[in-house]
Amino acid sequence: MSIPMVDLKGQMATLMEEVEPEIREVLETGQFIMGPRGKAFEEEAAGFLGVQRAVGVASGTDALHLALLAAGVGPGDEVITTPFTFAATAEAILYVGARPVFADVDRESYNLDPEAVAAAVTPRTRALLPVHLFGQPVDMEALGAVAEEHGLTIVEDCAQSFGAARGGRTTGAWGVAGAFSFFPSKNLGGAGDGGLITTNDEAVADRLLRLRNHGSSRPYYHDELGFNSRLDELQAVVLRAKLKRIRAYNEGRRRVAMAYRRHLADAPVTLPAEVEEGAHVYHQFVLQAANRDEIKAALQAADIASAVYYAVPLHRQPAFAEAAGGASCPVAEELAERVLALPMFPELAKEDVERIAAVVAETARP
Repeated sequence: MSIPMVDLKGQMATLMEEVEPEIREVLETGQFIMGPRGKAFEEEAAGFLGVQRAVGVASGTDALHLALLAAGVGPGDEVITTPFTFAATAEAILYVGARPVFADVDRESYNLDPEAVAAAVTPRTRALLPVHLFGQPVDMEALGAVAEEHGLTIVEDCAQSFGAARGGRTTGAWGVAGAFSFFPSKNLGGAGDGGLITTNDEAVADRLLRLRNHGSSRPYYHDELGFNSRLDELQAVVLRAKLKRIRAYNEGRRRVAMAYRRHLADAPVTLPAEVEEGAHVYHQFVLQAANRDEIKAALQAADIASAVYYAVPLHRQPAFAEAAGGASCPVAEELAERVLALPMFPELAKEDVERIAAVVAETARP
C-alpha cells in the first residue's frame, strides 16, 4: 500500500459533517467575499496566535508581499533573508522593488544563521525576513538583537509554522508582521489558496486592510494603489473548523516525529535538531543523509513518497541570480545535496512510520 507525503482527503473527511452546512449557507446567501466568517476567522486566529490583529488575504505569497509593503519596504532597500526556502520569500521582496540579500543558514536548524545575517547588513539594509522553516522557529532573540542594533524591521515568513512557539511566543508575534500560508498541505491548510498577516501594530493592520482591497478604506474611494487579495468565505469555513483542531494536529505531527526519531536513532542519518518542547510543529520531517538520492529511490521502490526541500537554493536559481550577485551560502548548498523529507501528517499510522523508517535505515550509508 502506498504512503503519500500528506493525506488531505483523510483529514477533510473528518470535517465534512461540520463544514458542509456552513458551505451550503455561504452558497445560499451569496456572500462570498468580505463576509462574517472571514472576519470571525481573523479574530479567532489572532486570539490563538496571541497578536492584536490578523488580516486575511488570498495566499501566503500575497501575505509576504503586502506585509513588506505595510512595513514600509520599497525600492532601493535590501532585505536579508534565507536562500534555503520556497521561492515566494524572495519573490515578495522583489515585488516591492527591494533586493533580497541571501545570508547562509544554520546546519542543524536549517534556519537563518544570525551571525551570517549580522555580517550581511549594509547601509541599505531595511529589513530582515526570516523563515521559520519546516515548522521550527528561528532564533528570534538573536535575530532581534541584530535588528535592534541596526534599526531594522523584521517581517516573519510563517508559512510552515502555524502554532509553533519559542519561549512561549508564537511565530508571527515577533516582528512588525508575520505572513502565513493556508496552502492545503500546511499545518493549518485550506481547501485552496489563502493567507494571513499578523501584527501588533494598529497602523500596519489598517494599511493592510486597504492594500488587500484595492487601496480602499470605503467603497469606491481609493487612498492608495492596492491589490485584490481577500480571503473568501468558503476558505474561512474550512479554516475555522481546522483552527479548532490545530493543537491536536500539531501534537499528531510531533508524535510522528518522535516515532521517526526512535526508529532512526541508530541509522547513519542526521535527524532534525531537537528543540524545546512544544516549539517545533513539524510541517516537514527533514533528515540529512550522505546517500540521499539512493534512499529516495529505495522509498520510491517501496511505494513510499519523499521529497527534497530544497534541491536548489534561491541564490542559485535563475530567477534570483541578478539579485543574488554571486552570493556564497555554502551551508545551504551542502544541505541541498543531503536533505530528504519523509511523509508527515498527523494521521500517519504507527506501522507506516515503522515501514518508512525501516527502508531509510536499511539504505542509509555513512
